[in-house]
Amino acid sequence: MNYILMAYKLRLKDDIADFTKRLFYALFDDADKEAEEIAALENLFLKVLSELSTKKGELLWKSFSEQLPTIKQKIELDALATEQNDPACKSLEEIYLAYPGFHAIAIHRLSHELFKLGLPVIARMMSECIHGKTGIDIHPGATIGDSFFIDHGTGIVIGETSIIKNNVKIYQGVTLGGLSIKKSLSQTKRHPTIEDNVTIYANATILGGDITIGANSIIGANVWITESVPENSLVTYQSEIKISTRNK
Repeated sequence: MNYILMAYKLRLKDDIADFTKRLFYALFDDADKEAEEIAALENLFLKVLSELSTKKGELLWKSFSEQLPTIKQKIELDALATEQNDPACKSLEEIYLAYPGFHAIAIHRLSHELFKLGLPVIARMMSECIHGKTGIDIHPGATIGDSFFIDHGTGIVIGETSIIKNNVKIYQGVTLGGLSIKKSLSQTKRHPTIEDNVTIYANATILGGDITIGANSIIGANVWITESVPENSLVTYQSEIKISTRNK
């Protein structure tokens, strides 16, 4: 078998890692520092697009940068949701500096905007930067509403066509996945829809593009769901655990 050697410009991964980190920091700098850093990030962004042979870089940057204030507002709502829902949280400062779930959501909101602008490679590289740091895998195509809270987060997988609405809480190990991995389904909705005010506890698995978890429902730990759940439902997995006294 013959293989064609292609120059994939893998060093762009380092540029995007730098871009991702600096962009997140810049959103929360003071106004003068933010403006200075955003200008520097524009140059880095245009350099990456040039390396990827992407045209209309200035127009794409203008469209993206105009959305940054709105994205920042959404990120701030996520921080407040974390503060309000996590009893271990001591301050907003702790969330911004030390919460991997919040960090993963913030980078998703930035990468999702680039995904919508038709830049899936850059968006995916950004999502993989934060995936490697947090163990939280959110595809940049996933649509996520306001006030999203991830607790702990390690092992969470949220697929490309997932739709998560407002005030949703998700715990570690949750999968919002597809029932099939056929390439022919690439343009179809393969991942579930989660309605408002749903809580999904640790290691729950929800599969399928036609699956909807109704508003105000609670999905218990370790459940496996492949059919829709009505609103105001409680779904639990029943297992038998026996505890007995050991003979010494």
